[in-house]
Amino acid sequence: MLTTAKRLADFGYRGFSASMMLLTLYGGYLCTMRGYRFMNKQKELQVAAENQDVDVLKP
Repeated sequence: MLTTAKRLADFGYRGFSASMMLLTLYGGYLCTMRGYRFMNKQKELQVAAENQDVDVLKP
């Protein structure tokens, strides 16, 4: 009986640990993608601002 309870507890611990690991990886992925999108948006805004300045300087 004791070994069955220990096995069940070990299985539960491993399952919980695995789910936390996956959750951590997913959170890292979300943070990375948010940073990537932010950097792309900043580049787009900078290009748009540069193009606007060029249009203003043209006679």
